[in-house]
Amino acid sequence: MRPIIIGAGRGSRLKAMTDQQPKCYAPIGGRRILDWTLEAFEGAGLGDPRNVVFIGGYRVDQIRTDYPKMTFCHNRDWQNNNILASLFCAEGFMEEGFVCSYSDILFRDTVVMRALNHPGDIVICVDTHWRDRYADRSQHPEDDAEKVTATGDRIIQINRSISSQEAAGEYIGVARFSSRGAQLLREHYHRVRAQFTGRPWRQASVFEKSYLIILLEEMIERGVDIHMVTTEGDYMEIDTEEDYALANRNWPRTLLDDTAH
Repeated sequence: MRPIIIGAGRGSRLKAMTDQQPKCYAPIGGRRILDWTLEAFEGAGLGDPRNVVFIGGYRVDQIRTDYPKMTFCHNRDWQNNNILASLFCAEGFMEEGFVCSYSDILFRDTVVMRALNHPGDIVICVDTHWRDRYADRSQHPEDDAEKVTATGDRIIQINRSISSQEAAGEYIGVARFSSRGAQLLREHYHRVRAQFTGRPWRQASVFEKSYLIILLEEMIERGVDIHMVTTEGDYMEIDTEEDYALANRNWPRTLLDDTAH
């Protein structure tokens, strides 16, 4: 089971902060986002950085120099594609199962462990207290959240157009695929890719610009079971300068509160 971090994009909404460094280097509580991610994976029992696959694009050589123990996959066309194509730069590491995460999020090892312990072949992590975070996010509206609806722990829909009132929560960007789940993901990816490369597909202007959630919803509609595990917080996204300020104010404090208890 390999951790795969999807981190090819620049993160332009952080503006000058990413001029000279990748987005995952933004410091939260005195540590890079990437260091928080690696700690969460290690705490969940997924091994040290030598087990981690990092998909890089923007300033990938800087990350490769600073984190030489990680395995790197290079998304050379990162400026013209999106998360789904980026993830499949690491297809060669998927066969035995994997956990993937976005590179601009903060999450706890407990969230990952819930996904690892679930018996399903495809399990995504969902924040059920997601609207609490959006109350302070004027630069990132709820409409942009990757929302889900569910029956029990089985995902019914996953897309941005779900209304906030209907949503069971927000997909945080962490997902686990067993070897069977990875096989299903690969089969559906290549089926759609063969048909839609260079063409509009579902919500994407062209297939190459697709998000992972678009493929997951395609799979659900074709009968693939996708399950969720939930967290009440223990997650933050760093997408804008406002998010960055909120994370520096709130994330270290939540960890101190846990230690106090």
